[in-house]
Amino acid sequence: MRRGLLFLGIIVMTGCDTPPPEYRGIAGQRITVGQSTFDVRHDGDKALALRVNTEWAPRPEAVMPRARIAIEKSTGCRVKRMDGDQVLIEAKLDCGGGPSGPVQTLEYECDYNKLYRGKVELVCKPGI
Repeated sequence: MRRGLLFLGIIVMTGCDTPPPEYRGIAGQRITVGQSTFDVRHDGDKALALRVNTEWAPRPEAVMPRARIAIEKSTGCRVKRMDGDQVLIEAKLDCGGGPSGPVQTLEYECDYNKLYRGKVELVCKPGI
């Protein structure tokens, strides 16, 4: 019985950083923004940010702005729309019609301030 539970646990844990089928075979770029680390995959005008680090009870209001920064940094495109949860974030991109790919940008350390009614303000400072 214990072996069965151990095997099941290993199988479940191997899926924790596996992208959905439509992004399989696309290499991910690992990017850390603030306390969150994402594997970002880009395919045409869409992207996927998969949070791969452990955080204690992260709120979407904190993770989503970090995911936006990671996606824009990785793809070189502007995020038009995002959807998802604290772990898996999909984005629709505006790449301006030209070729897209990783761009050179500054590193930023980001945090958020709670405002009101669930609103937050993202505060970023250039990293060292």
